[in-house]
Amino acid sequence: MPFANRAVPIVLAAVLIDSIGFGIVMPVLPSLITRLGHVGIDDATRIAGYMLTAFALTQFFAGPVLGNLSDRYGRRLVLIASMLAFGVDYALMALAPTLAWLFVGRAIAGAAGAIYGPASSVIADVVPVEKRSAAFGYISGAFGIGFVLGPALGGVLAALGPRAPFAAAAALALGNAAVMAFAMPESLQREHRRPFRWRDAHVIGAFRPLFDSPIAVPLLVVALLWQIANTVYPGTWAFWATIRFHWSPGAIGLSLTYVGFIMAAVQVLLVGSAIARLGDRRALMVGLVCAIAGFLAFAFIQAGWQVYAIMLLASLQGFVGPAISGLLSRMVGPERQGALQGGLGSLGSVAAIVSPLLMTQALAAGVELGFPGAAFVLAAVLALAALGVVVWKVLDRAPPAPAAVAEA
Repeated sequence: MPFANRAVPIVLAAVLIDSIGFGIVMPVLPSLITRLGHVGIDDATRIAGYMLTAFALTQFFAGPVLGNLSDRYGRRLVLIASMLAFGVDYALMALAPTLAWLFVGRAIAGAAGAIYGPASSVIADVVPVEKRSAAFGYISGAFGIGFVLGPALGGVLAALGPRAPFAAAAALALGNAAVMAFAMPESLQREHRRPFRWRDAHVIGAFRPLFDSPIAVPLLVVALLWQIANTVYPGTWAFWATIRFHWSPGAIGLSLTYVGFIMAAVQVLLVGSAIARLGDRRALMVGLVCAIAGFLAFAFIQAGWQVYAIMLLASLQGFVGPAISGLLSRMVGPERQGALQGGLGSLGSVAAIVSPLLMTQALAAGVELGFPGAAFVLAAVLALAALGVVVWKVLDRAPPAPAAVAEA
């Protein structure tokens, strides 16, 4: 898909850097928590879950606020401010002397990094509606590439110490803010802007315009269940790999690099064509089925090399997010895309609040019982529930894509 508006590649870079900033610290997080907290790896797993929850909690509240602010002041200003705050915060986290400092830094990073709404709104502003689902795949692809580069950089920088990845994330965010300030055009036209109201700047307010549609609430339930399940990867991967295979930070970084590369390749190369051929609804089902198969395979994996084979199948779960976003974005006008996308980001934060607690505790409990794959079994159950909602409430009720209507 050609980038007719130069705001698109710049905003994709912002999403990429946001993802790098999250992923770059993952390989060093176990050792940093054990060092600062003077705890063992089992306790560090639980502490990491609480830390991810703090990150997600602030992102939950910030997502709709940033989305609504972007509907009022435009996408560019909000994205620049977010990346500046993100960069400064990671610079301060590089100096963290205690776990409490690190907790506060992760909480601030959650608020500053809540850019899903403004970033996705740029796509909604400039991409025709019939191509929007595929374009949302580029947002997900940027996240995937971030998980390629982030853990890879984190694994390399770990040789310089556990604080080096934080400093690198700060430099990337500040550099991206500078590029935005000088090169990014505004994508939201002034006639489509609306006043900012605090009563709308929350997750319910973001979704209020959708509630007339019979499939909106089921789709939001599917999105929530899916996001809770999918957070098993960032929430437990480093600890699961350490416990299950005794992998070093470098090996963890390599595995995450591979996972991110495969996920990004699916988003960039397959999502658009798959949704064009299957439609949003069937692509959503295919993605959920492949996710369930992948979760169960990881739960019962026997050797580290099998990770690389299983991910080839599990990566087709990349159809899920763009299909949901495409279906929902067609239900609101241009003046509320920021609120909608911010609400979806906030919904993801609900998942990111709940999921680390569920998944890390499931991992820890499973380890105690001699079954490190327990968190992936839980993820499979949640994804199966999401698939059931799609079949029961969405599959035969969702409107056809605009292209299909035109052809008809």
